[in-house]
Amino acid sequence: MDSRLIAFSRLLQIMDELRERCPWDQKQTFETLRNLTIEETYEMADAITDKDYKSLEGELGDLFLHLVFYSKIGSEQGLFDVESVLNKICDKLIYRHPHIYGDTKAEDEDTVKANWEKLKLKEGKKSVLEGVPASLPALVKATRIQEKVKGVGFEFDNAEDVWGKVQEELAELKAEIDKNSDQVEAEFGDVLFSLVNYARFLNISPENALAQTNQKFIWRFQEMERLLAKEGLLVQDQTLEILDNYWELAKKNKK
Repeated sequence: MDSRLIAFSRLLQIMDELRERCPWDQKQTFETLRNLTIEETYEMADAITDKDYKSLEGELGDLFLHLVFYSKIGSEQGLFDVESVLNKICDKLIYRHPHIYGDTKAEDEDTVKANWEKLKLKEGKKSVLEGVPASLPALVKATRIQEKVKGVGFEFDNAEDVWGKVQEELAELKAEIDKNSDQVEAEFGDVLFSLVNYARFLNISPENALAQTNQKFIWRFQEMERLLAKEGLLVQDQTLEILDNYWELAKKNKK
């Protein structure tokens, strides 16, 4: 028997035992697990950002557990079970990859994505954007929106045109700022949306880029605090000029 199937079967067996015998596991519902699953997903994302692949292995295991847990609860309620869940995704993958399991030709990634969106519309979805989760973080959501409309041809021709749009949105933002307008926030959003679009043309994930910048800033600021503390100084007691000097020192100390 395939060792992968043995491992998955072991997880299913343990889930059955926990649900039957563990007081905490017995009390869990779809609703109580939801926030825990979101937390586990962010922990997985942190491991990827940190390139901490040892932790990533563990976080993936936690998510596997949650998926099996939801399937177990679904089975108990007569809604679905792990077999139907897995068969449904297998059927969907086969249907949406006609270039692998059918006669459709797709030589590149963009064609695959375009075919995927067209097939989803054939399945009865009324809008290309129907599948974008409402609760996605705004930066990720902007990326998903743009990727989906690209699949049906609503896309700039080249990166230069997108950069022109960024410049246009920046000019509009500056104009609203100069007027002290109540439209500044909306125009700022337009700038961010256009920058997300430009990132896609550069083959950059804006979410990953910002996550890395956040990490870099946190490390440098904490390094600055460490350098100040080494001399018996507190960050909150320093002038901005002094902080700038220590910031430059922190930048020189590579993580």
